[in-house]
Amino acid sequence: MKSKSHPLLGIHSLLLMVFIYVPIAFIVIYSFNSSRLAADWSGFTFDWYISLFDNRHVMEALSNSMIVAVTSTIVSTVLGTIAALSMRNLSRRMKSGMGGLLYLPIIIPDIIMGLSLLVLFNQMHIPLGKLTIIIAHITFSVSYVHVVVTTRLAGMGQQLEEAANDLGAGPWQTFRYVTLPQILPGIISGALIAFTLSLDDFMVSFFVSGPSSTTLPIYIYGQVKRGISPEINALCTILILVSVTLIFIAQFVLNRGKGQKKQSVLPF
Repeated sequence: MKSKSHPLLGIHSLLLMVFIYVPIAFIVIYSFNSSRLAADWSGFTFDWYISLFDNRHVMEALSNSMIVAVTSTIVSTVLGTIAALSMRNLSRRMKSGMGGLLYLPIIIPDIIMGLSLLVLFNQMHIPLGKLTIIIAHITFSVSYVHVVVTTRLAGMGQQLEEAANDLGAGPWQTFRYVTLPQILPGIISGALIAFTLSLDDFMVSFFVSGPSSTTLPIYIYGQVKRGISPEINALCTILILVSVTLIFIAQFVLNRGKGQKKQSVLPF
């Protein structure tokens, strides 16, 4: 017998959605406003989106964000996957201790991480710039990739790998033809999440960026201090669209990987 939920729970859920998404909806709507005044709707236009691509500062910030996001995503995906694989066969106590250390960048506040990395770079006399932003983004992105890949590994089991070993496969063959195809959806999902986090990050980037390494979130923050314009709304709308799309793709890939039947095509 199906239990019926209380009507107040539905109202609560609706109000929660309104509280979360109405401010975002206002940003999207007013990005098409032909007036520069945020509170004055005077017509529909795409001019603010077109003007973004003619803005040299926006293009420079976009270039910096893409360089940082792509580089940090590649490195953090490799490191996070290796960490998940290496911790798989550790004892429960060792796995718990190492896992706790890898979870720290997710748990601690961004402002603490940004400040600690700034102190580290100053002590090591590393000039602030794109390199320091990339290192900072790798620091927290590795943890997210590790969590996703570890979850995928936990649901995979070791039966197929043991069968491959019984059939004479070496460690590299087992990884290439058995383990990697099984965990690939988790790796792709972790990479997409890492890219999204890097592209949207403001707090950590704000602490470790240099004068010539302004990313899109930092650029938006600098412009908002002068007043909210339709151009900023348009830029925020693009970031929202990209972030939501990447998260949906990551979730789709992960769910599709979970739904696939475990099978192995061994070429040996």
